[in-house]
Amino acid sequence: MGIKSYDVGRASWLNNFNNNFNANDRNVNNHNTLRGIAHHNAETLLLKPRDLWQELCSVQNLELAYKKARKHKTLRPCVLEFEEKLVENLDMLRTELLFHSYKPRPLKTFILRDPKTRKISKSDFRDRVIHHALCNIIEPFFERMFIYDSYANRKRKGTLKAIQRFEHFRKKLSQNNTFLVFILKSDIRHYFDEVDHAVLLKIIRKRINDPKVLWLIRRVLSNYSTSEGKGMPLGNLTSQFFANVYLNKLDQFVKHRIKTKNYVRYVDDFVILHNSEQQLTEWKKKIADFLREELLLDLHPEKTKIIQAIHGVDFLGLKIFPFHKIMKKRNVCSFKRKLRLICEEFDNGEIMYDKVYDFLEGWIAYAKNADTYNLRRNVMGGIEDKFQSEVSTKEYNRLRKK
Repeated sequence: MGIKSYDVGRASWLNNFNNNFNANDRNVNNHNTLRGIAHHNAETLLLKPRDLWQELCSVQNLELAYKKARKHKTLRPCVLEFEEKLVENLDMLRTELLFHSYKPRPLKTFILRDPKTRKISKSDFRDRVIHHALCNIIEPFFERMFIYDSYANRKRKGTLKAIQRFEHFRKKLSQNNTFLVFILKSDIRHYFDEVDHAVLLKIIRKRINDPKVLWLIRRVLSNYSTSEGKGMPLGNLTSQFFANVYLNKLDQFVKHRIKTKNYVRYVDDFVILHNSEQQLTEWKKKIADFLREELLLDLHPEKTKIIQAIHGVDFLGLKIFPFHKIMKKRNVCSFKRKLRLICEEFDNGEIMYDKVYDFLEGWIAYAKNADTYNLRRNVMGGIEDKFQSEVSTKEYNRLRKK
């Protein structure tokens, strides 16, 4: 790991202690220590560019990145192949980073019909290790600047928290359903395909000024494009992270320029709630202008609308009404498809049962927010039949109670 200033200070302090510690603080090492402690206590600890790069390339960071990349995938051929020469492979990645010879391998692209048709691009496992190594280091610099109400791909967030926050805003504005509430519901047209690399790098440079780290980010971005200098592949960890970095500018605009408190965003899908339809109409135009001028993006013309909450709004796979929620048929089909694929991976020995269990636990926690009792009951009946030897009675009952 790179040595931070407070570590240097601590070393100086110990040096004085081992050499008849000078209690009057006149020794230059003691002054170095005080400066180091003050730096350590600062709200934002900025690392020198050299230190940041060394942390990224450190053996410890690459080992952690490898463990994250293999999570729930320990039996997959690409992981097993990488593990056969684990030390050599990690050392090779580290060498390629240090000598700037790292080049991502071509993406594997396939079409997913869920039922919406999407192009998914999958990185080679060694590149996924690099993605985790990069995000391990730079994510904290951006996480502290993200707003509370950005819910995608962040710790202690997610779809369930986003839906609960939406419900909180709706109940607050309606004052227990005694006032009309209007919802501006929108998403961004072809978001991942339209992310501009130059704009993204400009945003990143405001927080990360290490030229070597920026070189690596450019390498990752340049491995995929839909047009000259645009686009990020669906499926990459870095794409998920950069998606939040890019739209944080929208979040800040909505919160601090428009100054609305009732805003929830999940990736490029967002809602704003207000008692005035006219106010939302004005904000919609301001948001559209901001996105076009600052981020080179457009609101989706067919998916941007203002709705009365009482009529229900489609948000994160649910149709949300004031007194009940319905899971959309498309979302049910998507879940069944994913469950089928996970079961196939388990049957083929590619994953362990813990991934199946984690997937079910997460989905049930989400699904129980809608009127899905019979659906959940049917799903758990099928799971009990298929995984009789793996599912303990305690686990099964725990999932059924959710």
